[in-house]
Amino acid sequence: RQAQTVRIPAIHLHMTAATMQVSQKDFEKAQEQLKLLKKDPGNETKLKLYALFKQATEGPCNSPKPGMLDFVKKAKWDAWNALGSLSQDSARQKYTELVLSLVSAESAAQKKDASPEEGRHDGYETLIVTTKNNITKIMFNRPDRKNAINHQMYREGVKALEEAGRNDSTIAVITGNGDFYSSGNDLNNFTNIQPGEIEKMAKDGAVLLRDFVDHFIDFPKPLIAVVNGPAIGICVTVLALCDIVYASDRATFHTPFSQLGQSPEGCSSYLFPKIMGLAKANEMLLFNKQLTAAEACAWGLVTEVFPDRSFQKEVWRRLEAYASLPKNALAVSKQLLRNTEKEKLHEVNSKECEALKKRWLSDECINAIASFFQKKSKL
Repeated sequence: RQAQTVRIPAIHLHMTAATMQVSQKDFEKAQEQLKLLKKDPGNETKLKLYALFKQATEGPCNSPKPGMLDFVKKAKWDAWNALGSLSQDSARQKYTELVLSLVSAESAAQKKDASPEEGRHDGYETLIVTTKNNITKIMFNRPDRKNAINHQMYREGVKALEEAGRNDSTIAVITGNGDFYSSGNDLNNFTNIQPGEIEKMAKDGAVLLRDFVDHFIDFPKPLIAVVNGPAIGICVTVLALCDIVYASDRATFHTPFSQLGQSPEGCSSYLFPKIMGLAKANEMLLFNKQLTAAEACAWGLVTEVFPDRSFQKEVWRRLEAYASLPKNALAVSKQLLRNTEKEKLHEVNSKECEALKKRWLSDECINAIASFFQKKSKL
């Protein structure tokens, strides 16, 4: 019985020594892995790592407490001191486990980022909607039609803005797939309508347009347009409701309303004169002047223009930086900037849609659209 009693602690000591040896090896490996992390784990985690490292290598806190005004040293001292009498073995183990969890999380995030389908929202046919790195991207996705907006895209646009407004993303971005940002209203919306259905078409169209624009007015987060190519009509007018507009130097901006027997929408009858002055707004909204990206920037409609060759790279680098800012602070600041105008914008939107409904029912508008299709068929 005595021999058995002696043998038990001997086995225990042998196992403990082996465990310590493995832990020390893993501990040293963890130190090397920590240096390879690409993402900053944050101050709280860095303090934990510092404290555990000190505890593992030196034991319980044995240095004098820093002065109150030496904030960095005091934070480190407090973190180390908080570990109390934690053994060096346990500290090594906790340090190693924490580093492994950071490495594992970063590896999983990198795999996620590499997947083109990561964060893609279901239920869209005319849009591609994704949420990634705190950014919800809404992409017009009818490149074969120059991203022209049909009724389905209007409805999906409303749905996408609602989802982006509710989810955990910090900002939302609108852009186009292919060479065009968007060619505006798909004029096929006005074709194949039976004579008895024209009034219903006009009424339903006005309701749909009003709802679409209302969602831009009410969007609660920073909304950024990334204009990758030519933009026409409704997709130009709602740019004034976005918070930032970045454009490629190959983008153009055109609102040919009178040419098609129609009238302004997207609150442009109010916002364009306010942004660019009445005379320049008249050139665009009354006389169909097409702007280059440089002109649109000079007139205040576009925030900044980038060379097309570096457009995507430069813009998305900025957007990712914006998306790392405190989400709630951005939302509150946007509301302060926008709320005073909301009631006015909804009123303008309502009046514009009512005017458009009448225009769509007019012979002048019907003839202008018919003329457009005739010219198009001759090309």
